[in-house]
Amino acid sequence: MTRRPTRAEPPADSTAAPLRAPEITEAECRRCGTDIAGLDGRYACGVCGWVNDHSEGHRRLPRADEDPDRPARGRRRPPPLPGPGAEAGRGPGTGG
Repeated sequence: MTRRPTRAEPPADSTAAPLRAPEITEAECRRCGTDIAGLDGRYACGVCGWVNDHSEGHRRLPRADEDPDRPARGRRRPPPLPGPGAEAGRGPGTGG
């Protein structure tokens, strides 16, 4: 019996260095002036909803294949369960 891996292995041709931990940075909201904190220069204000562009960060964002928590290739999430009150075979436009 073959043992299944417990987490996704990085691609064999990967030459990227391991990811550094994000740095907590602080700034003032450009819209309302509230003191806010973010990760690597990317901010979102919880008071007024302002968000800066991702390109303003201090370093590049990691690619999906660099994410250690990414599901193994070929694995997908299960389909969502029907919501409350949903009946089998009845959907929008079924006339029923």
